[in-house]
Amino acid sequence: MRYLHTMVRVANLDTALDFYCAKLGLTETRRVDSEAGRFTLVFLAAPQDVERAQAEKAPVVELTYNWDPETYTGGRNFGHLAYEVDDIYALCAKLQAGGVVINRPPRDGRMAFIRSPDGVSIELLQKGEALPPAEPWVSMKNIGAW
Repeated sequence: MRYLHTMVRVANLDTALDFYCAKLGLTETRRVDSEAGRFTLVFLAAPQDVERAQAEKAPVVELTYNWDPETYTGGRNFGHLAYEVDDIYALCAKLQAGGVVINRPPRDGRMAFIRSPDGVSIELLQKGEALPPAEPWVSMKNIGAW
């Protein structure tokens, strides 16, 4: 058995791609447009997984955009996506500068949570040991839910 992908439905493909690619740093590895099914699938990989994802079509996040408008609601049965990052402080600062709310700041130098435009919770984990606690993160409060 091997992990293939996680599918996330998105309401606006451009907004989702801006978040996942331009802000979070994932790379589009494949796209499928289905006229008959009236949907677009976009497959994204973390930078260190791009080569493998292009060769094996895994591990990826699949964004599913249905061309006919639908309202999606989140369920507690889906927890979150998680990504290991080289510098949690630098990424959180970049995300924040791009307008992304840091729902659970990396006060411990190890873990943070954000949400996609469609409400998908994303956990960011510091690669290796936790970074030393630093401002402004230590003093930041949690915002909303994650």
